[in-house]
Amino acid sequence: MTIPPDVQERLEKFTETYAAITREVGRVIVGHGEILEGVLVCLLTGGHVILEGVPGIGKTLLVRTLAQVLDLEFRRIQFTPDLMPADITGTIVLVETPDGRRDWEFRPGPLFGNLILADEINRATPKTQSALLEAMQERSVTVARTTHRLAEPFFVLATQNPLEMEGTYPLPEAQLDRFALKLLMTLPNRAELSEIVDRTTGADVPAAWRVADSKALLQMRDLVREVPVASHVRDYASDLVLATHPQADGAPPTVAKFVRYGASPRGAQAMVLGGKVLALRDGRYNVAFEDVRRMAPAVLRHRLILNFEGEAEGVNPDAVIRDVLAHVTEPEA
Repeated sequence: MTIPPDVQERLEKFTETYAAITREVGRVIVGHGEILEGVLVCLLTGGHVILEGVPGIGKTLLVRTLAQVLDLEFRRIQFTPDLMPADITGTIVLVETPDGRRDWEFRPGPLFGNLILADEINRATPKTQSALLEAMQERSVTVARTTHRLAEPFFVLATQNPLEMEGTYPLPEAQLDRFALKLLMTLPNRAELSEIVDRTTGADVPAAWRVADSKALLQMRDLVREVPVASHVRDYASDLVLATHPQADGAPPTVAKFVRYGASPRGAQAMVLGGKVLALRDGRYNVAFEDVRRMAPAVLRHRLILNFEGEAEGVNPDAVIRDVLAHVTEPEA
């Protein structure tokens, strides 16, 4: 396929900017390359991320550093059981105007930013969770019958602690489906931990420099949408999603045995969009099967609903996804 010169120029700029973002974030964050890749995929496709990991491994620092590199407004919201929807969306207050009159004025909440860290989202009540998820879906909030648009780009990274589950309100599957990816943040290895200690206990603390802004990010997002996808690659993403449903023809045995309900169409959309980002990152203007396969675990792991047998045996959704990837063949062009 011949790429028009103007598109080739934009592709090269995309690849260069992506590499610069990764490089600058790497000046502060040690390791977690796959996590940064997933976060950037969502930023560049308009999706949102749910990040699961124990405290103290750099979730907040990652998002704050990314905001610095992209010159975006960072907001952190600590979700607690007493957090109310108005605490995050904003509220109407009575103020005195310069001419001495009183009038109602909207005071925006912390959702009115670009990069939102929803820390321990499962500690808030379902009512507050729903207020956040509505903003994620509609890119707006409604207060007192007035709709207020959120600035673009608008990106939510919601965290969950897998250890402390008492006093939490886990997100229902239908709400989890609103997140494009679920990323698992693991502990650093010995070499990475030693590097973290070196960077954070010395006199000079590393800092990241700005390499792009919201305008550049939105231009990169536009290019992602323009990347063509061959019909057989698109069908492959669809086949992977269908294979996660136990009632579907050709579902692997592990799915038929342990899964109650599979991924929604949003799963196929996220795999294709994520594959476009990976293709552009590698300097390609076409999506390959490998791009879709690489996106599959993060896209599907929170969209599989295990049945009683699967939960009783402690089946890992990632193991089911590996079986799906091994079972589904690549369609011919």
